[in-house]
Amino acid sequence: MNTARKIASILLKTQAVKLSPQNPFKWSSGWNSPIYCDNRITLSDVEARTFIKKALAKAIRKEFPGATAIAGVATAGIAQGALVADYLQLPFSYVRPKPKEHGMGNQIEGRLEPGSKVVVLEDLVSTGGSSIKAAEALQAQGIEVLGMIAIFTYGFKTAEKNFADKQLKLVTLSNYTYLIDEAVKQAYVSPGDLDLLKKWRRRPEAF
Repeated sequence: MNTARKIASILLKTQAVKLSPQNPFKWSSGWNSPIYCDNRITLSDVEARTFIKKALAKAIRKEFPGATAIAGVATAGIAQGALVADYLQLPFSYVRPKPKEHGMGNQIEGRLEPGSKVVVLEDLVSTGGSSIKAAEALQAQGIEVLGMIAIFTYGFKTAEKNFADKQLKLVTLSNYTYLIDEAVKQAYVSPGDLDLLKKWRRRPEAF
């Protein structure tokens, strides 16, 4: 089983991903969605957590061999990012959505020297907005962002365009296509729900 398929299987097995085509979830954006993904749940499963950590580390070594530090996107990218940084023996920091309104007023927590070559780690990518903002916050401090890595992506065209426009390389361990394939194989969803799931992926805002 390849990595993308294995990750999809893990997300289903640990119930980090829930699929409900007939009774969609509502995202904070207001979109109705037949899928809800919370990859933080995998942190509570030792086997899943270890596999994902090693898969992320392997992908970073392959795709970003010059990386000198890892930065997680708050909050979901913090724990997994710290695990990966420790495994790779690299410095770790994390990036808040905006500067703190008290204390030191930091947006970037941790110490990264200007000129550091950083890989930004996120748990999942939808439109890519939060990930790109984190990358821009790092770049504003003179830090070189080699690219982004995430456990899972929905594969929206909007996200692909957003990353391309910012010239940010995006690497993900798995995606929506693999997830749905595994969900059908495991009878997690019925074949009759497949059309609904594909329709949502094409036009999520209209679901």
